Amino acid sequence: MDTTDFPRLLGDVGGTNARFAWQAERGASLTDVATLPAAGHETLLHAMQDYLGRYQRPAPKQCAIGIANPIVGDRVQMTNHHWAFSISEMQRELGLQRFLVINDFTALALSLPSLDAADLRAVGGGTAVANAPLGLLGPGTGLGVSGLLPAIGGRGAIPINGEGGHVTLAPVNELEEQVVRILRREFGHPSAERALSGAGLVALYNALCEVDGVAARPLTPAEVTSQLDTDPQCGGAIDLFFSLLGNVAGNLALSLGARGGMYIGGGIVPRLGDRIDRSLFRARFEDKGRFRGYLQGIPIWVVNARMSPALIGAARALDDL
Repeated sequence: MDTTDFPRLLGDVGGTNARFAWQAERGASLTDVATLPAAGHETLLHAMQDYLGRYQRPAPKQCAIGIANPIVGDRVQMTNHHWAFSISEMQRELGLQRFLVINDFTALALSLPSLDAADLRAVGGGTAVANAPLGLLGPGTGLGVSGLLPAIGGRGAIPINGEGGHVTLAPVNELEEQVVRILRREFGHPSAERALSGAGLVALYNALCEVDGVAARPLTPAEVTSQLDTDPQCGGAIDLFFSLLGNVAGNLALSLGARGGMYIGGGIVPRLGDRIDRSLFRARFEDKGRFRGYLQGIPIWVVNARMSPALIGAARALDDL
């Protein structure tokens, strides 16, 4: 790779927003960071062209985007948004030497070693073990799940490209069993994402209203979180959200052997501030029977970076993948 691989356009594309940044040359900081609403653009190509026009940037040589979707071939159809595109057609349309499309949480995982302490908020645990796997999950428009595995022979760390947000939700008490039963009735498969996402907050609120025998109001996810201290079912939905999140995070940590630490990304948890400390999240994370001691030693951090770390991960992906 040489300077002809620059400039680069980098993207972090979710179901709600598309974030873009520009990297002029090797080693340069990311500039012109912008967030464009996905609903305001007919296609991803239009959003990218809008960004380039706003900042009067020339056609980039390379582009990498992390997108909230599985990447299983040339055709991409977003799960939580209407955008769909052909990777090869977009590469030709933009005149790119290389167009790399990866899952958004794969991109976020690649960024984890580069995060500063100021970008992280600790939620208990011990000390991270060097050269051990890292785990990552994050509730937002959907539930992203990934991880970072140590490599040998001088290679960079290996990100996990999976769809762990769609594992089956596992209740651990009577209330959770009632809620999961309602989710199963509503959605068929009660996946973790059905509860641990923006839409999931509303689903939890509606389920608790049914359990408590009160009429549910037509609330948005933002309204559920804003009323958590004034409405019993909203507060209960947030408490249930953190309990379920802790359970899923503990399962992921055990599956990956994530003694290097667990990271919580996505847009929901950072907005709830210290609520996670007053919840059952950490207790549920550790509540795995004979492996309680194993999990007690694993540190957890909430990613609360000013700039989307997935943009950094997209740049690293062009270098390492």
